[in-house]
Amino acid sequence: MILPPQPLPSARELFSIDPSVAHLNHGSYGTVPLPVQAVQREFRERMEANPMRFFAREIHGLVADARHAIAGFLGADPALTALVPNATTAAQIVAESVPLTNDDQVIVTDHAYGTVVWGLTRACARSGAEVVTVPIDLDATDDEIVAALQSAVTPRTRLLMVDHITSPTAKVMPVERIVAAMGEAGVPVMVDAAHAPGMLPVDVTALGADFWLGNLHKWAYAPRGTAALVIKPRWRDQIRPVVVSWEDNAGFPGSVEWQATADYTGWLAAPAGIAVLNQLGADQVRAHNAALAAYGQRIIAEALNLPAGPPASTPIAMRLLPLPAGMFTSAGDLTRFRDKVAEEAKLELAMNYWRDQAFVRISAQVYNHPGEYARCAETLNKQLTAL
Repeated sequence: MILPPQPLPSARELFSIDPSVAHLNHGSYGTVPLPVQAVQREFRERMEANPMRFFAREIHGLVADARHAIAGFLGADPALTALVPNATTAAQIVAESVPLTNDDQVIVTDHAYGTVVWGLTRACARSGAEVVTVPIDLDATDDEIVAALQSAVTPRTRLLMVDHITSPTAKVMPVERIVAAMGEAGVPVMVDAAHAPGMLPVDVTALGADFWLGNLHKWAYAPRGTAALVIKPRWRDQIRPVVVSWEDNAGFPGSVEWQATADYTGWLAAPAGIAVLNQLGADQVRAHNAALAAYGQRIIAEALNLPAGPPASTPIAMRLLPLPAGMFTSAGDLTRFRDKVAEEAKLELAMNYWRDQAFVRISAQVYNHPGEYARCAETLNKQLTAL
């Protein structure tokens, strides 16, 4: 029997989540703690007090300070780290920077995030390169995943993109083994770690991927629009930002970071989010969230007489539940059902349509409590029965 974890003292009071809403989808957009909101507000007030001083004389130093703090949290070299708005932007920068010809191919899995694949597909379409999608079963072992990706590699392979934690299916990929295997084959790897910072311990330098990208606004308590792109030194001169700015000649990371008159205050407040995570105890937060997600998965599955989904190879704060087969026939049907549940029952969930099967993905964060998952089970049971 899986028991819920004990709540972390005073953790729930750090967030401004509507108490009438069971917000079980932290994984999509995150939630910014109140102390971090306050820091961002202070930077915005500073910006508005004297925009000329802020943008002409202060912003570059402030961003550099934030970059150093974030790189330290990620185990990355600040000189090889650029701050970007989100992981999708970082992936597009990589797609535009890796040279491709019509003889080349790029490998992805069928768990990859949609817009990341679209960006790679667009880059390949311009050059005539091929995108190869490798299917990975939900219950695939680490050995099977590595073998499947190795078997897809050919002399034409110029890049392999793999998620650390997959967004549609909440599956942890063995990225350390994949990066090592591709290194032996001479294939550059892009690790989409959108969900990793804050949910898992991260050491980007030790991982050794050619390109690593991750969001800070999901599980590291940063304001939205805060992510990082980390590269290996050999790619520094090849990185091309998707938008040219006055810092273009400065090279990476400045050429990627500077986007003229933008709101950089989320980046500047991101170190405060890391501080909140450390004050709560990063290990305690991870353990609490993983245990609560496992509890929620179990009680919802039992209440709905559903399979609990594949076991998690690594404890994480997101879990997957399959909905009854055949009940939804398209992603649009599932989205309408998700929105109906949200509006009528004040229950926020991620629902994904993958391999013609509908899934619910639940998240757990320190502001959640066990009763919300019981409420989720009751609501889903009622709503599914009514279909």
